[in-house]
Amino acid sequence: MRSDRSIQLFRIFGIRIGASPSWFVVLFLMIYWLSGYFGDVLVGESNSTAFLVAVLATLLFFVSLLLHELGHALTARHFGIGTSGIDLWLFGGVAKLTRDSNTPKEEFLVAAAGPAVTGLIVLVCAGLGALASKFNVVVDIAQLQTVGTTPAIVLIGWLGAINLVLLIFNLIPAFPLDGGRIARAVAWRMTGDRNRGTRFSGKLGIGFSWLLIGGGALIAARGDLVSGAWLALLGWFLGSAARSAVLSSRFSERLDEVTAGDLMDRDPLTIPGSVSVIAAREEWFDRHPWPWFAVVDAQGRLEGVLDETTLDRALADGRPALPVRDVLDPAAQTGVWVTQETPVGSLLGSEGVRRLGAILVVDDHDRLCGVVSAERLGRAISAAAASHSGPPAV
Repeated sequence: MRSDRSIQLFRIFGIRIGASPSWFVVLFLMIYWLSGYFGDVLVGESNSTAFLVAVLATLLFFVSLLLHELGHALTARHFGIGTSGIDLWLFGGVAKLTRDSNTPKEEFLVAAAGPAVTGLIVLVCAGLGALASKFNVVVDIAQLQTVGTTPAIVLIGWLGAINLVLLIFNLIPAFPLDGGRIARAVAWRMTGDRNRGTRFSGKLGIGFSWLLIGGGALIAARGDLVSGAWLALLGWFLGSAARSAVLSSRFSERLDEVTAGDLMDRDPLTIPGSVSVIAAREEWFDRHPWPWFAVVDAQGRLEGVLDETTLDRALADGRPALPVRDVLDPAAQTGVWVTQETPVGSLLGSEGVRRLGAILVVDDHDRLCGVVSAERLGRAISAAAASHSGPPAV
């Protein structure tokens, strides 16, 4: 449920913020609709004032969506989950996390963070209305019942109302909504099985999508074609995502029958950590067409990954005699190894496979046991997709 094409707007906390072409369409449609609404509500104000309030309201709404997604992204970062970007699009926003949660607790907290931010925005709007001694007016505006108040109060009331609607809708326990992800976390915790939790919330999502499509058809039949079509389209997108999640969970179960230890190449070429930088260049990188090597100590324990860029930087800095372990880039060592018992399904989308084209496998004593290449992983995935019984072949 996201657009792969987006235009970068800016970065915040190191996270790329982008917008799909559909977002710009929604932006202008919201400004157009709100200009008419605020023109009716702000009695005595000029059309220019109504237009400016509409522009500000639309921008603040998308800021609130961005804050919602940042809630997900920053909570995910706390658990070591990266975010490749946040995109604004036709139906709101989406934080593109680099991997799935590892535990029900992670899943629950990451999913709940967005609604928590939205709930805080609602409380702030209510608090501002109370401070202005206009709380009842703010509530009436939120219900589209009041006219003739000031632009600031109208703006607060509308922003609080739209975020309240967003909060309630997001908490519906239907995947892929935040409420559906919370439901998945709860089911996962109760059953101990991520895939069963995904199927549970995914089926709820499919059912909810049919309700939206049916409601959209009913609204369209009563004459409001635009609202009906939008609701039905939203239902179709939610249903597609939910069905994909259910199918993916079944596929993951097949992959979970095979571990990294089953797939790994058990005789990887490594560099001893005591080898000098210049020797690593001449005896490993110059002789083999690989952009990186695993570095191990005398007992075979993994010390890290040495890539060609880091090696050449050390040579350019005049450090050819240093042991390679002393030039390893700490930032390049995250997410590059797993244990032998790690299910293959957990390797999909992992940082190591994405960045290195492989993942290192270690034993309980951190000794390097082997390497799972993207090619081997791809063969396992193909075998799982084609087979209906027995573990995927390597």
